[in-house]
Amino acid sequence: MPDQPEPAELLERYGVTDREAWRLRVNFISSIDGAATRDGLSGGFEHPADQAVFEILRRLADAVLVGAGTLRAEGYGGLRVSDESAAWREAHGLPPHPRLVIASGRLDLDPTSALFADAPVRPAIVTTAEAPAERAERLAAVADVLVCGEDAVDPARMRAGLEAAGVRQLLCEGGPSLFGSLIEADAVDEMCLSIAPTLEAGAAPRISRGSGAEAAPRSMRLLHALPADDLVLLRYERSRDAARSGADS
Repeated sequence: MPDQPEPAELLERYGVTDREAWRLRVNFISSIDGAATRDGLSGGFEHPADQAVFEILRRLADAVLVGAGTLRAEGYGGLRVSDESAAWREAHGLPPHPRLVIASGRLDLDPTSALFADAPVRPAIVTTAEAPAERAERLAAVADVLVCGEDAVDPARMRAGLEAAGVRQLLCEGGPSLFGSLIEADAVDEMCLSIAPTLEAGAAPRISRGSGAEAAPRSMRLLHALPADDLVLLRYERSRDAARSGADS
């Protein structure tokens, strides 16, 4: 049975050569048969190797993007990495902790929650022009509120706003609707997927959910398939060459 990879190997496997180039990386876990959650939570598939990758990807990120629904469902608090990751980041010229970026159209967020009160870095919120003005004003006291679309968050405008704020390496941790919108906009540069060694059946959702019935296929290139006990760690990169040659719709 394969051993679990060491942190040094994961850093090498998931590292990037050019930190100044924009990269939107998405990280998910699913069962073998495609379930994104167990009992409504991705944490139902928790595995030491997946948790190690989760930490390494946060270590490497300038900011972590999460949809408001996922924040509530998964019980996020202030975004902090481990002491080891914080030390590594400082040694490599990065702030000790990445910035939390929340995607929320309705701004149904509590400005007094731990998301903001315990955040070591002031969070950002990407929202729309149609978001309630009163909520935006309250949240502006604890976060930078960026309007990135009229009635839906536009990934291109989000990227422009975050790049202007110094973000280059953006990690998205879900949820499915946010991931689906990023796929539809062809904004995903990299996909990290852990396949948990379980079959689930049931009615659990997929890791992505689009806004309509039409698929939006995007060609990806496999960078690694790393076994860890019975779990498999996959890393894919967007195949832009295939898109330019007309392989994608």
